[in-house]
Amino acid sequence: MKKEIFITDYNCITPLGFDVSSNWNALLEGKSGVALHKIIENQKPFYASMIDSEKLENEFKKFFIGQDFTRLEKMFLLSLKPLVEKHQISGETAFILSTTKGNISLLKNEKTLPEGVFLSNLAQKIADFFGFKTKPIVVSNACVSGVMAIAVAKNMIQAGKYKDAFVVAGDEISEFVISGFNSFQAIGTEICKPYDKNRDGINIGEATAAVYITDCHSDEGRISQNEKSSFKVLGDSAINDANHISGPSRTGDGLFASIKNAMTEANIPAEKIDFISAHGTATIYNDEMEAIAFNRMDLQNVPLNSLKAYYGHCLGASGLLETIISMESALNNTLISSKNFEETGTSQPLNIIKENQPAEIKYILKTASGFGGCNAAIVLEKC
Repeated sequence: MKKEIFITDYNCITPLGFDVSSNWNALLEGKSGVALHKIIENQKPFYASMIDSEKLENEFKKFFIGQDFTRLEKMFLLSLKPLVEKHQISGETAFILSTTKGNISLLKNEKTLPEGVFLSNLAQKIADFFGFKTKPIVVSNACVSGVMAIAVAKNMIQAGKYKDAFVVAGDEISEFVISGFNSFQAIGTEICKPYDKNRDGINIGEATAAVYITDCHSDEGRISQNEKSSFKVLGDSAINDANHISGPSRTGDGLFASIKNAMTEANIPAEKIDFISAHGTATIYNDEMEAIAFNRMDLQNVPLNSLKAYYGHCLGASGLLETIISMESALNNTLISSKNFEETGTSQPLNIIKENQPAEIKYILKTASGFGGCNAAIVLEKC
């Protein structure tokens, strides 16, 4: 019989706040972190969700001495700190870092590769700071990285490789990322509108998020003051549809297979899923593909949201951050609206959450999709 795996603690650093409770309260009030920012010289401002650097620096100085860290590394340290202080690190504790681009900003105006730009070095630096004893694991698979990192932790603990795991995910806004998405003409001209008929593209965001995963079901040491439960990771799957370097499968094959596999492992039928935290980038092909995949799984009536109009698309952090907010939704018995959704813009029906509402949430489906055809899904149960 497989070990049961639980997420028992979590934290996040975002433009809406530097802990879970401040983020949750901001979401309840409908606040968005997306605003116009001047990111690239000689180009007009873009809509993006960016952490205030001065606030970040002030928060960092409250808890850490020394400045030998990049902006992204400071975000990682702040998100991990409360978890590391409450849960013991042993020789059987995994450290998993999820990111899409890491310290990509270090490449600007450099003729040689700085050591810090290598993801393995970034992970080792964070691991060394907190005293992790095992070799860090890097999960970097485009925008499914955050969801996949949970799956990697679950499967490695079940296989007996580790007893527990700290998972941290993060990406920051950079000229490189903005320029890349702009070259696809994928960046929206306003705050994004996932699944809406009038959507016109994504907003890039930045955040770090961290979770503690264990096979020990404990009620001790949670971050949220109102937290009453832990969450069992029932099933997971990641499938690549091999469709295109940036475009998803038009038939939703990869996402469909990921959801099907995760729900099969979880032994949860479609009618038991209470809530879907979807990817919802507000691009035509992604939103359409997701709608097709959810309908193929007979999930079209399940309440669903995208958090991209609150946080932007945080790349490797998005899946983990959105999982955390999903768990807060379940603990607070509240569905958060899919901000800016007004009129259906997909060929298949979806039950988009239009306003915050009370709900009993026990089973959560979290999905993600990304460049290169990658797709991932996990099923969580509130214990």
